[in-house]
Order: sequence, then structure tokens, then C-alpha cells
Amino acid sequence: MLLPAKAEVARHLRRYRAWERAMLAAPADLTVRATFEDTGYTLCVLMGKRCAREAANAAERYLRITPAAYLREQDERPRTASISARRGPPGTRRWSFHAGR
Repeated sequence: MLLPAKAEVARHLRRYRAWERAMLAAPADLTVRATFEDTGYTLCVLMGKRCAREAANAAERYLRITPAAYLREQDERPRTASISARRGPPGTRRWSFHAGR
């Protein structure tokens, strides 16, 4: 897994936190909210997480420890069930594709 430069993570985390404060100060301002959501999305992509809060927490952990320790920590986290396990037993869905019909 490739990891981003710590300077980039720190910069994006600072930006996310600044817009978070601005959004909490003016929750009705749609421009501030949109920018906050954009910075959260950027942090999600940078840290490989699905939600901004989780990405911010991961960025803070990443900045506190070495990259190798962060990778080990990520490998030790429990994984969710695979997609096929959530779909049910094999053969429960029948798909048929008919060309030209």
C-alpha cells in the first residue's frame, strides 16, 4: 500500500479542521458546508477511508507514528465480511442475459 507524504496529510488535515470549525460556526452557509464536504472527501481519498471522521482520525494516527507502524496497524484491523458472504449462499440468484431480446 502506498502512503501519502506526511506533509500532505498534515496540510489536508489542517484544512479539514479549519473548514470544520467554519461549518460549525455557520451551519446555514451552503458555501462553507460544500467546501467542508470537499475537504472531507479529499481526506477520505488521501487516507483510503469511507467517511471524513474516520479519515481525520486515521490522518492523526498516521502523523503520530511511523509509516511502517501505521501499515501494521491497518493490517491488524478486523476486516468486514466479503461481499459474496453478504449476498447469501451461491446459486440463490439466477442471472440470464439474452442477446438480442
